[in-house]
Amino acid sequence: MKLPKARELVEAVKALVKGPYTSKFPAKPHVPYSSFRGQPKYDPEKCVGCLACEQVCPAEAIGHRDETENGQPKRIIIHYTDTCIFCGTCEQACIADHQGIRLTNEWELSFFDRKKESFESIEKELQLCETCGAVIACKDHLKWIAERIGELSFSSPTLFYSHLKDLGVVDENIISALKDQGRSDRMKILCARCRRETTLTTK
Repeated sequence: MKLPKARELVEAVKALVKGPYTSKFPAKPHVPYSSFRGQPKYDPEKCVGCLACEQVCPAEAIGHRDETENGQPKRIIIHYTDTCIFCGTCEQACIADHQGIRLTNEWELSFFDRKKESFESIEKELQLCETCGAVIACKDHLKWIAERIGELSFSSPTLFYSHLKDLGVVDENIISALKDQGRSDRMKILCARCRRETTLTTK
């Protein structure tokens, strides 16, 4: 019979005195280590809906769909928790100072209904082109860009006009006032294609 080593005896005595190394889950909630990589979660207030997280996700655990409900266009961003590998790439790629989506310490992700419980989602308001109706970006994303580039946003009618609308200081009569000058189509929130057409078209 092989005798235990001195180290093993010391560990056994410690276990008798201090108790087992394992946690008492499920009798008591398990508290993971502070750097534990758990489920990523969105912050609806800080996420700008840019979809950078979706583009870099190696497991394709993030998706989105753009739809209109009651006349309000919106982007629904979906995080599939059953596919996610908790790598943290989404947090690293987040343009909103890595605050739009962040890893948490949540690790207990069991559920009974995969179709209803295996995902989380947030909604962001979309900005559509005022001419063709194409999706430009989320309104929070346009606001984020305008704030980042500061006064340079005045070089883009789409940026500064959407930002002024967000501030509630846009005179909606400005388009009708410019119709006599023939360039009212410039004072709109336009996609790149429509902006190019209005720039090249002379009246």
